Amino acid sequence: MPRPRKISQTQLAEQLGISQALVSLALNGRSAGINPDTYKRIWDHAVRAGYLPKGMRVDSSPDSSRVKQIGFILRAPLRLYIPSTYFGHVQHGLHHGLEARGYRSVFLGAEDELTPAKLGQILHPSHEIGGVVVLGEVALPFMSELTRLTRHVVAVSAHYRGLCHSVLGNEPQALTEVVRHLHGLGHRRIGWLGGNASLGRHDARLLALKNALHAHDLSLDPRYTTVVAEADRAEGGEAIHGLLPHAKRRDFPTAFVTYNTPMAYGAALALQREGWNVPADLSLASADVSRLSIEGALRITGAGTSPDKLGETAARLVLGENMPDEGYTDLMLPGPLVIGNSTGPAPK
Repeated sequence: MPRPRKISQTQLAEQLGISQALVSLALNGRSAGINPDTYKRIWDHAVRAGYLPKGMRVDSSPDSSRVKQIGFILRAPLRLYIPSTYFGHVQHGLHHGLEARGYRSVFLGAEDELTPAKLGQILHPSHEIGGVVVLGEVALPFMSELTRLTRHVVAVSAHYRGLCHSVLGNEPQALTEVVRHLHGLGHRRIGWLGGNASLGRHDARLLALKNALHAHDLSLDPRYTTVVAEADRAEGGEAIHGLLPHAKRRDFPTAFVTYNTPMAYGAALALQREGWNVPADLSLASADVSRLSIEGALRITGAGTSPDKLGETAARLVLGENMPDEGYTDLMLPGPLVIGNSTGPAPK
Protein backbone atom coordinates (compact mmCIF):
# COMPACT_ATOMS: atom_id res chain seq x y z
CA MET A 1 0.00 0.00 0.00
CA PRO A 2 1.28 3.51 -0.75
CA ARG A 3 2.46 5.51 2.28
CA PRO A 4 0.06 8.31 3.30
CA ARG A 5 0.92 11.72 1.98
CA LYS A 6 2.46 14.02 4.60
CA ILE A 7 1.02 17.51 4.97
CA SER A 8 2.70 20.43 6.69
CA GLN A 9 1.31 23.12 8.96
CA THR A 10 2.06 25.67 6.23
CA GLN A 11 -0.11 23.76 3.77
CA LEU A 12 -2.89 23.47 6.33
CA ALA A 13 -2.74 27.21 6.96
CA GLU A 14 -3.00 27.94 3.22
CA GLN A 15 -5.98 25.59 2.84
CA LEU A 16 -7.76 27.15 5.82
CA GLY A 17 -6.85 30.73 4.88
CA ILE A 18 -5.31 31.54 8.26
CA SER A 19 -1.81 32.13 9.57
CA GLN A 20 0.68 29.30 10.07
CA ALA A 21 1.37 30.61 13.57
CA LEU A 22 -2.28 30.15 14.54
CA VAL A 23 -2.32 26.62 13.11
CA SER A 24 0.87 25.80 15.02
CA LEU A 25 -0.58 27.03 18.32
CA ALA A 26 -3.76 24.99 17.88
CA LEU A 27 -2.03 21.78 16.85
CA ASN A 28 0.28 22.03 19.84
CA GLY A 29 -2.68 22.21 22.21
CA ARG A 30 -2.52 25.95 22.91
CA SER A 31 -6.23 26.81 22.93
CA ALA A 32 -6.04 29.96 25.08
CA GLY A 33 -6.95 33.05 23.11
CA ILE A 34 -8.18 31.08 20.07
CA ASN A 35 -11.82 31.21 19.08
CA PRO A 36 -13.31 27.77 19.97
CA ASP A 37 -14.88 27.40 16.51
CA THR A 38 -11.56 28.20 14.83
CA TYR A 39 -9.72 25.81 17.13
CA LYS A 40 -12.13 23.00 16.27
CA ARG A 41 -12.02 23.83 12.55
CA ILE A 42 -8.21 23.60 12.53
CA TRP A 43 -8.19 20.23 14.26
CA ASP A 44 -11.01 18.77 12.20
CA HIS A 45 -9.33 19.82 8.93
CA ALA A 46 -5.91 18.57 10.08
CA VAL A 47 -7.26 15.14 11.01
CA ARG A 48 -9.14 14.81 7.72
CA ALA A 49 -5.99 15.81 5.83
CA GLY A 50 -3.94 13.16 7.61
CA TYR A 51 -1.73 15.54 9.58
CA LEU A 52 0.31 13.78 12.27
CA PRO A 53 1.30 16.28 14.98
CA LYS A 54 4.43 14.95 16.64
CA GLY A 55 3.71 13.55 20.08
CA MET A 56 0.10 14.75 19.96
CA ARG A 57 -1.70 12.05 18.00
CA VAL A 58 -3.58 10.15 20.70
CA ASP A 59 -4.07 6.91 18.81
CA SER A 60 -0.41 6.58 17.76
CA SER A 61 1.57 7.89 20.73
CA PRO A 62 2.76 5.34 23.34
CA ASP A 63 1.05 5.30 26.73
CA SER A 64 4.27 6.21 28.52
CA SER A 65 4.52 9.51 26.63
CA ARG A 66 1.04 10.72 27.50
CA VAL A 67 0.21 13.16 30.28
CA LYS A 68 -2.18 11.34 32.61
CA GLN A 69 -4.73 13.92 33.66
CA ILE A 70 -8.22 13.76 35.15
CA GLY A 71 -10.26 16.94 35.09
CA PHE A 72 -12.70 18.14 37.72
CA ILE A 73 -15.61 20.56 37.40
CA LEU A 74 -17.37 22.52 40.16
CA ARG A 75 -21.13 22.96 40.20
CA ALA A 76 -22.46 26.49 39.78
CA PRO A 77 -22.05 28.91 41.48
CA LEU A 78 -18.90 27.53 43.15
CA ARG A 79 -15.51 28.90 42.13
CA LEU A 80 -12.01 27.62 42.79
CA TYR A 81 -11.05 30.98 44.33
CA ILE A 82 -14.03 30.84 46.72
CA PRO A 83 -13.14 27.91 49.01
CA SER A 84 -15.89 25.43 49.83
CA THR A 85 -15.11 23.58 53.04
CA TYR A 86 -16.91 20.48 51.83
CA PHE A 87 -15.82 20.28 48.21
CA GLY A 88 -12.36 21.55 49.11
CA HIS A 89 -11.88 18.30 51.02
CA VAL A 90 -13.42 16.28 48.18
CA GLN A 91 -10.77 17.84 45.90
CA HIS A 92 -8.10 16.92 48.44
CA GLY A 93 -9.19 13.28 48.46
CA LEU A 94 -9.46 13.22 44.67
CA HIS A 95 -5.95 14.64 44.29
CA HIS A 96 -4.37 12.05 46.58
CA GLY A 97 -6.37 9.21 45.07
CA LEU A 98 -5.20 10.12 41.57
CA GLU A 99 -1.63 10.90 42.60
CA ALA A 100 -1.27 7.44 44.14
CA ARG A 101 -2.18 5.98 40.75
CA GLY A 102 0.16 8.10 38.65
CA TYR A 103 -2.41 10.68 37.57
CA ARG A 104 -2.88 14.34 38.33
CA SER A 105 -6.05 16.39 38.70
CA VAL A 106 -6.64 19.54 36.66
CA PHE A 107 -9.37 22.14 37.19
CA LEU A 108 -11.51 22.53 34.07
CA GLY A 109 -13.85 25.26 35.33
CA ALA A 110 -17.25 25.75 36.92
CA GLU A 111 -20.52 24.58 35.40
CA ASP A 112 -21.74 28.06 34.48
CA GLU A 113 -18.41 28.96 32.85
CA LEU A 114 -18.29 25.95 30.53
CA THR A 115 -20.32 26.32 27.34
CA PRO A 116 -20.77 23.32 25.02
CA ALA A 117 -18.09 24.85 22.76
CA LYS A 118 -15.64 25.10 25.66
CA LEU A 119 -16.38 21.56 26.77
CA GLY A 120 -15.76 20.32 23.25
CA GLN A 121 -12.47 22.19 23.12
CA ILE A 122 -11.30 20.96 26.53
CA LEU A 123 -12.22 17.34 25.86
CA HIS A 124 -10.70 17.24 22.39
CA PRO A 125 -8.45 14.13 22.15
CA SER A 126 -5.37 16.35 21.79
CA HIS A 127 -5.72 17.52 25.40
CA GLU A 128 -5.33 14.08 26.96
CA ILE A 129 -8.06 14.46 29.60
CA GLY A 130 -8.66 10.85 30.66
CA GLY A 131 -11.89 11.51 32.53
CA VAL A 132 -13.90 14.09 34.46
CA VAL A 133 -15.13 14.25 38.07
CA VAL A 134 -18.05 16.61 38.68
CA LEU A 135 -18.24 18.01 42.21
CA GLY A 136 -21.84 18.67 43.14
CA GLU A 137 -25.17 18.66 41.36
CA VAL A 138 -25.18 20.24 37.89
CA ALA A 139 -28.04 20.80 35.45
CA LEU A 140 -29.11 17.75 33.47
CA PRO A 141 -28.43 19.36 30.03
CA PHE A 142 -24.88 20.14 31.16
CA MET A 143 -24.29 16.57 32.31
CA SER A 144 -25.84 15.20 29.12
CA GLU A 145 -23.44 17.27 27.00
CA LEU A 146 -20.49 16.26 29.15
CA THR A 147 -21.26 12.56 28.92
CA ARG A 148 -21.77 12.89 25.17
CA LEU A 149 -18.16 14.00 24.90
CA THR A 150 -16.70 11.36 27.23
CA ARG A 151 -18.12 8.35 29.01
CA HIS A 152 -15.47 8.57 31.76
CA VAL A 153 -17.47 10.81 34.10
CA VAL A 154 -18.09 10.50 37.85
CA ALA A 155 -20.56 12.65 39.77
CA VAL A 156 -19.85 13.34 43.44
CA SER A 157 -22.83 13.95 45.76
CA ALA A 158 -25.27 13.71 42.85
CA HIS A 159 -26.87 10.94 40.81
CA TYR A 160 -27.62 10.81 37.07
CA ARG A 161 -29.19 7.47 36.30
CA GLY A 162 -27.90 5.95 33.08
CA LEU A 163 -25.47 8.79 32.31
CA CYS A 164 -22.40 8.28 34.49
CA HIS A 165 -20.91 6.74 37.61
CA SER A 166 -21.64 8.40 40.94
CA VAL A 167 -20.44 8.33 44.52
CA LEU A 168 -22.70 9.58 47.29
CA GLY A 169 -22.98 9.58 51.04
CA ASN A 170 -25.70 7.51 52.70
CA GLU A 171 -28.13 10.31 53.57
CA PRO A 172 -30.81 8.09 55.17
CA GLN A 173 -28.24 6.46 57.45
CA ALA A 174 -26.72 9.83 58.38
CA LEU A 175 -30.03 11.44 59.33
CA THR A 176 -31.12 8.32 61.18
CA GLU A 177 -27.95 8.55 63.29
CA VAL A 178 -28.46 12.28 63.96
CA VAL A 179 -32.09 11.86 65.07
CA ARG A 180 -31.27 8.81 67.18
CA HIS A 181 -28.56 10.85 68.93
CA LEU A 182 -30.86 13.81 69.59
CA HIS A 183 -33.72 11.59 70.71
CA GLY A 184 -31.38 9.86 73.16
CA LEU A 185 -30.57 13.27 74.65
CA GLY A 186 -34.28 13.88 75.29
CA HIS A 187 -35.07 16.14 72.32
CA ARG A 188 -38.62 15.79 71.05
CA ARG A 189 -39.03 19.13 69.26
CA ILE A 190 -36.57 19.29 66.37
CA GLY A 191 -36.44 21.90 63.60
CA TRP A 192 -34.71 22.07 60.20
CA LEU A 193 -32.42 24.75 58.76
CA GLY A 194 -32.17 23.82 55.08
CA GLY A 195 -29.82 25.18 52.43
CA ASN A 196 -29.10 24.92 48.70
CA ALA A 197 -32.84 25.05 48.13
CA SER A 198 -32.59 24.42 44.38
CA LEU A 199 -30.62 21.17 44.66
CA GLY A 200 -31.96 17.65 44.86
CA ARG A 201 -29.43 17.00 47.59
CA HIS A 202 -31.40 19.27 49.92
CA ASP A 203 -34.61 17.40 49.20
CA ALA A 204 -32.90 14.07 49.83
CA ARG A 205 -31.65 15.20 53.23
CA LEU A 206 -34.98 16.71 54.23
CA LEU A 207 -36.84 13.53 53.27
CA ALA A 208 -34.32 11.43 55.20
CA LEU A 209 -34.83 13.65 58.26
CA LYS A 210 -38.61 13.33 58.06
CA ASN A 211 -38.37 9.55 57.81
CA ALA A 212 -35.94 9.38 60.73
CA LEU A 213 -38.24 11.50 62.89
CA HIS A 214 -41.24 9.39 61.91
CA ALA A 215 -39.45 6.29 63.23
CA HIS A 216 -39.56 7.95 66.68
CA ASP A 217 -43.18 9.14 66.29
CA LEU A 218 -41.97 12.70 65.72
CA SER A 219 -42.54 15.15 62.88
CA LEU A 220 -41.31 18.50 61.63
CA ASP A 221 -43.34 21.57 62.48
CA PRO A 222 -43.56 23.72 59.29
CA ARG A 223 -43.23 26.86 61.43
CA TYR A 224 -39.73 25.78 62.42
CA THR A 225 -38.64 24.52 59.03
CA THR A 226 -36.79 27.03 56.87
CA VAL A 227 -34.79 26.75 53.65
CA VAL A 228 -32.30 29.32 52.29
CA ALA A 229 -30.84 29.69 48.82
CA GLU A 230 -27.24 28.82 49.65
CA ALA A 231 -25.65 26.89 52.50
CA ASP A 232 -22.81 28.89 54.04
CA ARG A 233 -22.15 30.25 57.52
CA ALA A 234 -23.84 33.57 56.83
CA GLU A 235 -27.06 31.95 55.70
CA GLY A 236 -27.00 29.56 58.63
CA GLY A 237 -26.94 32.61 60.88
CA GLU A 238 -29.72 34.29 58.93
CA ALA A 239 -31.88 31.17 59.01
CA ILE A 240 -31.82 30.79 62.80
CA HIS A 241 -32.06 34.55 63.36
CA GLY A 242 -35.30 34.64 61.40
CA LEU A 243 -36.83 32.06 63.77
CA LEU A 244 -35.72 33.61 67.07
CA PRO A 245 -38.76 35.93 67.35
CA HIS A 246 -40.77 32.74 67.98
CA ALA A 247 -38.38 31.41 70.65
CA LYS A 248 -40.76 32.21 73.54
CA ARG A 249 -43.34 29.76 72.25
CA ARG A 250 -43.65 26.65 74.40
CA ASP A 251 -43.34 24.44 71.33
CA PHE A 252 -40.14 26.07 70.01
CA PRO A 253 -37.56 23.36 69.12
CA THR A 254 -34.90 22.36 71.61
CA ALA A 255 -32.67 21.26 68.72
CA PHE A 256 -32.17 22.07 65.05
CA VAL A 257 -30.69 19.89 62.34
CA THR A 258 -28.92 21.88 59.64
CA TYR A 259 -28.24 21.08 55.99
CA ASN A 260 -24.47 21.13 56.58
CA THR A 261 -21.80 22.01 59.11
CA PRO A 262 -21.09 25.57 57.88
CA MET A 263 -24.77 26.41 58.42
CA ALA A 264 -24.66 24.89 61.91
CA TYR A 265 -21.55 26.89 62.74
CA GLY A 266 -23.13 30.10 61.43
CA ALA A 267 -26.30 29.43 63.43
CA ALA A 268 -24.24 28.84 66.59
CA LEU A 269 -22.44 32.17 66.16
CA ALA A 270 -25.74 33.98 65.63
CA LEU A 271 -27.22 32.38 68.75
CA GLN A 272 -24.19 33.34 70.83
CA ARG A 273 -24.51 36.97 69.69
CA GLU A 274 -28.10 36.92 70.95
CA GLY A 275 -27.02 35.56 74.33
CA TRP A 276 -27.91 31.91 73.78
CA ASN A 277 -25.73 29.07 75.00
CA VAL A 278 -25.06 26.18 72.62
CA PRO A 279 -25.88 23.44 73.55
CA ALA A 280 -27.33 24.29 76.98
CA ASP A 281 -30.17 26.40 75.51
CA LEU A 282 -30.34 24.90 72.02
CA SER A 283 -28.57 21.98 70.33
CA LEU A 284 -27.35 22.03 66.75
CA ALA A 285 -26.52 18.99 64.62
CA SER A 286 -25.53 18.74 60.97
CA ALA A 287 -26.60 16.44 58.13
CA ASP A 288 -22.97 16.06 57.05
CA VAL A 289 -19.47 16.14 58.51
CA SER A 290 -16.44 18.32 57.82
CA ARG A 291 -13.40 19.66 59.64
CA LEU A 292 -15.83 21.72 61.73
CA SER A 293 -16.94 18.42 63.23
CA ILE A 294 -13.54 17.67 64.76
CA GLU A 295 -11.63 20.96 64.99
CA GLY A 296 -12.04 24.22 66.90
CA ALA A 297 -13.60 25.16 70.20
CA LEU A 298 -17.10 24.46 68.89
CA ARG A 299 -17.21 21.04 67.25
CA ILE A 300 -20.38 20.42 65.29
CA THR A 301 -22.14 17.12 65.86
CA GLY A 302 -23.05 15.58 62.53
CA ALA A 303 -23.32 12.42 60.49
CA GLY A 304 -22.20 11.79 56.95
CA THR A 305 -19.51 10.48 54.68
CA SER A 306 -16.02 11.96 54.89
CA PRO A 307 -15.64 14.29 51.87
CA ASP A 308 -12.01 13.17 51.52
CA LYS A 309 -13.28 9.61 51.19
CA LEU A 310 -15.75 10.67 48.50
CA GLY A 311 -12.87 12.18 46.51
CA GLU A 312 -10.69 9.10 46.88
CA THR A 313 -13.54 6.86 45.74
CA ALA A 314 -14.25 9.13 42.77
CA ALA A 315 -10.60 8.69 41.71
CA ARG A 316 -11.02 4.91 41.62
CA LEU A 317 -14.29 5.14 39.72
CA VAL A 318 -13.08 7.54 37.03
CA LEU A 319 -10.06 5.29 36.37
CA GLY A 320 -12.32 2.25 36.08
CA GLU A 321 -10.74 0.21 38.86
CA ASN A 322 -12.57 -3.11 39.33
CA MET A 323 -15.44 -1.81 37.20
CA PRO A 324 -17.52 -3.66 34.59
CA ASP A 325 -16.84 -2.81 30.95
CA GLU A 326 -20.46 -1.78 30.44
CA GLY A 327 -22.99 0.14 32.49
CA TYR A 328 -22.56 2.58 35.34
CA THR A 329 -22.05 2.17 39.06
CA ASP A 330 -23.59 4.19 41.88
CA LEU A 331 -21.60 3.82 45.09
CA MET A 332 -23.12 4.86 48.41
CA LEU A 333 -20.63 5.24 51.26
CA PRO A 334 -21.51 4.95 54.97
CA GLY A 335 -22.46 8.09 56.91
CA PRO A 336 -21.39 7.50 60.54
CA LEU A 337 -22.11 9.86 63.45
CA VAL A 338 -19.41 12.21 64.77
CA ILE A 339 -20.35 13.66 68.16
CA GLY A 340 -19.09 17.14 68.93
CA ASN A 341 -19.99 19.61 71.66
CA SER A 342 -22.81 21.40 69.78
CA THR A 343 -25.39 18.95 71.14
CA GLY A 344 -26.43 18.25 74.73
CA PRO A 345 -29.40 17.19 76.83
CA ALA A 346 -32.72 18.85 76.03
CA PRO A 347 -33.49 21.79 78.36
CA LYS A 348 -36.10 20.95 80.99
